[in-house]
Amino acid sequence: MTEKTRSPEYRLAMGALSGLRQDLFHDAFAYRPLPRRRMEGPITRRLGGRLRDYAAWTPHVLLVGCALFAMLLASFLGSNGGAGPEFVVSGFIPAAAVLMTMVRPVGAWWLSLLSTPVTGIFADFLDGSPWTPSAFFSHLVVMTVVALRTRPRTAAWMWALTAGYGVFGEVVLGRGYNSNTPQMLFVSALLLLVVTVLHVRREAEQEVAAQQTVTAVERDRRTLLEERTTIARELHDVVAHHMSVVAIQAEAAPYRVENPPPELEKAFATIRENAVAALTELRRVLGVVRAEDYQAPDAPQPVLADIENLLSNVGEAGLETHKTVTGAVRPLPQGVELSAYRIIQEALSNALRHAPGSTANIEISYVLGGLGLRIVNTAPQGLVKPSPGAGHGITGMRERVTMLNGEMTAEPTDDGGYAVTAFIPVAAAETASEETS
Repeated sequence: MTEKTRSPEYRLAMGALSGLRQDLFHDAFAYRPLPRRRMEGPITRRLGGRLRDYAAWTPHVLLVGCALFAMLLASFLGSNGGAGPEFVVSGFIPAAAVLMTMVRPVGAWWLSLLSTPVTGIFADFLDGSPWTPSAFFSHLVVMTVVALRTRPRTAAWMWALTAGYGVFGEVVLGRGYNSNTPQMLFVSALLLLVVTVLHVRREAEQEVAAQQTVTAVERDRRTLLEERTTIARELHDVVAHHMSVVAIQAEAAPYRVENPPPELEKAFATIRENAVAALTELRRVLGVVRAEDYQAPDAPQPVLADIENLLSNVGEAGLETHKTVTGAVRPLPQGVELSAYRIIQEALSNALRHAPGSTANIEISYVLGGLGLRIVNTAPQGLVKPSPGAGHGITGMRERVTMLNGEMTAEPTDDGGYAVTAFIPVAAAETASEETS
């Protein structure tokens, strides 16, 4: 009979037996030491020093206390008043099963279940009650601990086999009255139900935490892509403008020379054709980053010469600024000028949002190898609360600096403020070409 021709009932039964074998028979006595308690709770995380180390052993101490309590039950409620071999069997075996949950949990449950008739016989307690008081208590403790350390399906199998043994104990070993099997099944069902709820809640919390992590990663990735798209759009406008200028100048150049030789006319024509072809390819490749509703800016892209307008705007918004320029001011490639302007703009925007009432110092350094930027804002002042943020502006600034092979740091200052430092390298040849263009 193939798997497809077997009835659903047969497959369900075989699946159940496979689950039973996997949960309670496969590696039943495997060594699984009980880990120390995680000190991440609202109270335990506040403990310090040696007290925190001691609190991590709380589960082990509780199990040792339960084992001692099982021995006390056997001592005070035993038939011989806690003397003789009856006490050794009815007291030590249940206590050993409780202690065994710390190293071999499933094996401890088997020890607790299979030793129950033995402890009952030695304690002369089989008057219809399959469990002696110590065995009753220890079996509940063992099932609870094993359920906590495994999974809900294991708890269901333990309860079912315990119920089977209870019926067997009443019919075969008991005398037919004064049974404590209903009490065992009722109390154990409540305990295992609570454990199952805890399992479900913990798994739900883990799933929510995982989803939040994935969401945060996806949000950061989306923000990064959006910032790269914005940079690509701006560079597209900058490069397309320059390529258009090259094409126009190449077309007009022959008319500025009287009787130009054919070779020169041909060279300028070739330059214009290549510029137009490059411009077409540029628009074809980089134009895909534009959204359908994106409109190209009518005004030229901002540069460092427009920084005064920016400082005036943020000043009207309540941010006091101080600008310092060092070195020989010179025109830089338009991509560098645009990125530097955007970095300063984003740093000042962050200061407005996260440090209301602060003062910002902007340092622009024209050095031999490039351009240095440093924007430092003081700690927030006044009664206005800072606005929350996810650090996406910092990500955009880093993208711009990385694109230009520069370096950047963004970190808090000692006085509670924030500092953004960036260096954008600019080759001397690029600066010279910008000056002549």
